[in-house]
Amino acid sequence: CFLIVVCFCFFSPPLSFLQNVRIDPTSISFSMWKDVPVPFYMSVYLFEVLNPKEALQGAKPVLNQRGPYVYREYRNKTNITFHDNDTVSFLEYRQLFFQPNMSSGREEEYIVVPNVLMMGAAVMMENLPNFVKLLLSGALAGLKQEAFMNRTVGEILWGYEDPLIDTINTLVPGLIPFKGKFGLFIELNNSNSGLFTVHTGMKNISRVHMVDSWNGLKKVNYWRSNECNMINGTAGEMWPPFMSPTSLEFYSPDACRSMTLVYEQSGKFEGVPTYRFVAPKTLFANGTDYPPNEGFCPCMQSGIQNVSTCRLRAPMFISHPHFYNADPTLLDAVEGLHPSKDHHALFLDVHPMTGIPMNCSIKLQLNLYIKQVSGIIQTGKIKPVVLPLLWFAESGSIEGLVLKQFYTNLVLIPSLLDYLQYIFFGLSVPLIISAAVLM
Repeated sequence: CFLIVVCFCFFSPPLSFLQNVRIDPTSISFSMWKDVPVPFYMSVYLFEVLNPKEALQGAKPVLNQRGPYVYREYRNKTNITFHDNDTVSFLEYRQLFFQPNMSSGREEEYIVVPNVLMMGAAVMMENLPNFVKLLLSGALAGLKQEAFMNRTVGEILWGYEDPLIDTINTLVPGLIPFKGKFGLFIELNNSNSGLFTVHTGMKNISRVHMVDSWNGLKKVNYWRSNECNMINGTAGEMWPPFMSPTSLEFYSPDACRSMTLVYEQSGKFEGVPTYRFVAPKTLFANGTDYPPNEGFCPCMQSGIQNVSTCRLRAPMFISHPHFYNADPTLLDAVEGLHPSKDHHALFLDVHPMTGIPMNCSIKLQLNLYIKQVSGIIQTGKIKPVVLPLLWFAESGSIEGLVLKQFYTNLVLIPSLLDYLQYIFFGLSVPLIISAAVLM
């Protein structure tokens, strides 16, 4: 009986399951890692400008949230190459398919939004000679370009033909180094997030999924400090097993930086124990409020991060949706935003023993800095403001057969074995005592 208890301790299902957490073609989890079986959805919310004419004359922009426009997201890895140093490289592609039954609106709907291409180019050209700005202003008039545009959801997200692209490239070569269509998510669908090289965990399970390099780089060069340029953590899919309730890190190509989430609380997802990790208030804080973030500057108010250095120098900022956890002045500069933790905070619920996310919702908002630019009449009298364009939530949770296997192997069987250990241990004690007496 005592030997049975010892066997339970050393050969319990959780420990044998951890052998399959490694990135190994022979492991049980390899197929799940290669082609993520969890249904992911991307929900997009657009901000429509209700008073474009008044905003052009200096009034506070009034916004109305539209959506969600929901897309089913499929992910699969290709170009999987194993290396001798216990690492593996891969490209992960994403495909998005519109889900009309889950959406509150259609892609064919028209929405009034800022003319991102025009307003962004205007701010980028602010310090150029006046004659260049006058040429652009004349070209904008000839092309009938205005500060706000009325386009469909599909065009805003996935692209539309705009002769302004060629015009800007003619006036200022290299200002916007792309051709053809322009859309906020045009490079997201049927694309990859770069070449990740991560540790397989074959020799050291504590390093599994940790990023070794991204696009061949050990660190990026977008920011002004080594700390901010570091590529830390994992690729954001899984983490090493035996997690502690402190923090987790991952590198986000969308945000062009590594992010650190902090432990909030323990809980359960469909009966499976989890640690919940959330974004700290300092995640998008400026360098004044949080000195380690000084490397991400030039900064504005806390709660928004300038990503112009990795977004073609366009005046783009990322934040939490509705400026949640941001400086109140950002919220006061517009009307129609209602930040709340329940709707706008991101979170990850991770099974601490295996490092596998059970439930997650990653949320980011894309913002454009707009202002009146002298010499470009189309910018009118617009007051300087960081204007929300859209926010999106990428959400997914383990369900179905995968969830059932998780619960069986990591909750049900271990609980049963715990009870059996106590039973056999209880039986072994009097038997050992009797044997000792008989001897």
